[in-house]
Amino acid sequence: MPKLVDPDARRRDVVDALFRVVVRDGLQRASLRAVADEAGLNIGSVRHYFANQQELMDFAMQAMLDRLDERLQQHIERIGNLGDHPREDRLRLAADFLAELLPLDGRRRAEVTVFLDFNAAARTDPAFAALARRTATDIRRLAHRVLTRLDETGTLRPGRDLAFETERLTALLDGLGLGAVLHPDVLDAQTCAGVLRAHLDDLCGDG
Repeated sequence: MPKLVDPDARRRDVVDALFRVVVRDGLQRASLRAVADEAGLNIGSVRHYFANQQELMDFAMQAMLDRLDERLQQHIERIGNLGDHPREDRLRLAADFLAELLPLDGRRRAEVTVFLDFNAAARTDPAFAALARRTATDIRRLAHRVLTRLDETGTLRPGRDLAFETERLTALLDGLGLGAVLHPDVLDAQTCAGVLRAHLDDLCGDG
């Protein structure tokens, strides 16, 4: 009997292989053939699911966003009502939530690396522009959501401009992600997490 293949599992395997190629060699080298070799498949098997590199990249980016959303939803379920937690715990929970966007471990480092390469490609390739723009909008929406919840629970210092602080927080997350991927020996995971927490402390402090 022919071996039965789970299409969803095969796509996930190909996406994981793509991530490994991009992290190791860069997006420009993530051809269908290179990804197929990394996944231990023949290129025909990969083309059965993805006609070209653009389809593969679009699917990979969406898969990454879905994985991130799943982890964020798990955080939300654990947190419950933020206002039910002591103030110090609110800041810790908010920092842990936002830290899902930072390269603090192997999984997140791979995701941020792919995200950065994808956005660099989107600057000159219109095929990637729409998804890159939506991703940037989603990150801002997420940052705004966290700041709004901190404000509603009386944790954020009164009088903060949430739109302005959203841009500051988004820029901080972007900068930490870029710096930690490019120069992990200079900006390590512990420092990334510490800078994020210090920023939230400053936003919520009495000064």
